[in-house]
Amino acid sequence: MNSPERNYRLLHREEDLVHFRVAVKETDLDVGVRKERYSRELEEITEKLIVLYRDQLEKYIENDPGFLKSHDPYEVKPYAPAIAATMAGAAGAAGVGPMAAVAGAISEAVGQGLLKYSRDVIVENGGDIFLKTGRIRRIGVFAGKSPLSYRVALEIRPGDTPAGICTSSGTVGHSLSLGCSDAVVIVSPSAPLADAVATAAGNIVRSEKHLEAAVDFALSVPGVTGALVILGKFMAVKGRIKLVPL
Repeated sequence: MNSPERNYRLLHREEDLVHFRVAVKETDLDVGVRKERYSRELEEITEKLIVLYRDQLEKYIENDPGFLKSHDPYEVKPYAPAIAATMAGAAGAAGVGPMAAVAGAISEAVGQGLLKYSRDVIVENGGDIFLKTGRIRRIGVFAGKSPLSYRVALEIRPGDTPAGICTSSGTVGHSLSLGCSDAVVIVSPSAPLADAVATAAGNIVRSEKHLEAAVDFALSVPGVTGALVILGKFMAVKGRIKLVPL
């Protein structure tokens, strides 16, 4: 049974996919693959991918602790692994620290690795999703206690994937946010970028008056294709986003 804080995982599950959970330390992934491609071995492959990328980041941080601590754009060392450089680039574009992109980066790195085994892949990591699909998918929006929570979904078409669909919140979860949004959802071909921009846009939201500024900021970042922000009963949407009822 899902714990209450993980019930949102039901919002992206599809009947034609097999979903499984793999957790390594703080990384807790919900993975969906085509039914005919699922095997116990694929779970083991997923775990190995998580360990690989976590190990790269942990070893890099040992030698460059500023990467972990910075809340501002950060220049990585020449010896940084590709995943750290990707995080820093995405965070720099959003104006935040590189760890704001870590969940999206892990989702994307693992998801890209799993595409060798299944042409449809969903990897969700704490509300941050990497998606590659051959059919239309619907990703529901969880917005805490907002009356809009569990009411709408993003319709994602195959031609718009691979995609990152990442969520930040000032009222749900443990991630650092300086704002009070119930949900900021960012769509981009890059999951690390979507993750970082979700954090940055969420920091803008202090009241319903800031929703438009938050989506405008998000769409000003090159590579962001859509943004949705929810605060209480208010919602702002901008970009290439199709909303459908749940």
